[in-house]
Amino acid sequence: MRHFLQFSDFTLEEYEHLFKRAAILKQRHRAGELYQPLVGKVLAMIFEKSSTRTRVSFEAGMSQLGGHAMFMHSKDTQLGRGEPIEDVAQVISRMTNIVMVRTYEQSIIERFAENSLVPVINGLTNEYHPCQIMADIFTWVERNGPIQGKTVAWIGDSNNVSRTWLQAAKVFDFKLNLACPRGYEMTVLDGQTYGSRYFEQFYDPFQAARDADIVTTDVSVSMGYERETLQRKRDFLNYRVSEKTMLQAKANALFMHCLPAHRGEEVDPEVIDGPQSVVWEEAENRMHTQKAVLEYLLLGKVDN
Repeated sequence: MRHFLQFSDFTLEEYEHLFKRAAILKQRHRAGELYQPLVGKVLAMIFEKSSTRTRVSFEAGMSQLGGHAMFMHSKDTQLGRGEPIEDVAQVISRMTNIVMVRTYEQSIIERFAENSLVPVINGLTNEYHPCQIMADIFTWVERNGPIQGKTVAWIGDSNNVSRTWLQAAKVFDFKLNLACPRGYEMTVLDGQTYGSRYFEQFYDPFQAARDADIVTTDVSVSMGYERETLQRKRDFLNYRVSEKTMLQAKANALFMHCLPAHRGEEVDPEVIDGPQSVVWEEAENRMHTQKAVLEYLLLGKVDN
């Protein structure tokens, strides 16, 4: 039994298989072809943090594969009344076939997985967002081929998404340039040494974006940091991705954003709604790549 709790849980070979499957599943979906290998399977979706894309992509994807997705919010379950996560995992995993958890600390989902009898997928934690970065890299690959040797410029907070980009850099052998204000640097490096081959810290967003193949960002106030809203908005004022930022990158660079976006704050409308933006493809690809993960964790390698 396998879990998908961090991006580093899968190998490069496994990601290559998953991307191949995601492309096939996407083509079948767009062609209106039924492919339902998960008939009779149930996905439990546990949400302690709200979501649009995570819920819709998992629920729609599981349905397309022939299975059923069960939405559970912590406030509607005994989780919201203090039942131990270990007990919840024991119960839910006896009644379902696979579980997606979107929660706060990474330790919560790790405790759940340790007590689960079925595979567990990280739908987002404070530390990591592996499903998002898998979709982002797949979006690059389906347009441009391998991401090996490329440069990704992250402009903004060193949050769970940027931290997952860093894990991906080591798996796929590309470089992450991270530009953020002083005091917001990447401090959690997973106990690994990345070195300049995979990671470089900047304070000037233009320097980070120079000759980048992908420029990406996220909101400056992530879930759980709402009390810091005013301070963060002031601190990140000069880290908005603008057309001038994109001019520092390669002419064919892509702009990515995990959404939801606040136009005029972390990104200008001219960028996110411009010709280099692939944010809508990213959002759709969450569903296709997650379908590949569901298939892989439940059925192993499938080639048909």
